[in-house]
Amino acid sequence: MPMLPESLSFVLPLAMFALVSSITPGPNNVMLTASGATFGYRRSVPHMLGICLGVVVMVLLIGAGLGQVFEAEPRIYTLLKYVGAAYLVWLAWKIARAGSVDQGQSGQRPFGFWQAAAFQWVNPKAWIMAIGVVATYTPRDGFFANLLLSALVLGLINYPSISVWTLFGSTVGRALRTPKALRTFNGVMAGLLLLSLVSIFVEHA
Repeated sequence: MPMLPESLSFVLPLAMFALVSSITPGPNNVMLTASGATFGYRRSVPHMLGICLGVVVMVLLIGAGLGQVFEAEPRIYTLLKYVGAAYLVWLAWKIARAGSVDQGQSGQRPFGFWQAAAFQWVNPKAWIMAIGVVATYTPRDGFFANLLLSALVLGLINYPSISVWTLFGSTVGRALRTPKALRTFNGVMAGLLLLSLVSIFVEHA
């Protein structure tokens, strides 16, 4: 098996980090599971693409200097953290109230592309992932070229990883024949969303 050039030796560890970070439970994946169950996979595609764009842009901007801004003024990061927490609580409430697939098609709408991309800026797990990519896995030598490669690797791994959760939700949604059953499932997803938020704050307090 050919070895990677030394200058690209960071790609495999980065890819493993991106896979683990993208596929493990967190706000994005819980929301995608609920979206898949309520709206189906196809209508959730813009949501998934928006997540990918959002985290890639975060990596690029943090690498370009935004991380230094947070180091100089940590209160900005803290403010974003708590705004994100409040927004996630509101999203959990919306998920818990989601009805059947028919209701989703006729009334409620899934997250849009730009809405999902913007959400990453108040998503604590997305911040942790983006900062980890830049600070831990992107070599300093030839930094900006490596930063572009890191963002590309993250984007390529992120989409299929989060798709797993959307497909799972879509499969579950087809099995939930009644609005009551789907509301119960979405209630569980809302609880998991809140739980994921608590775990992130406790682990990274």
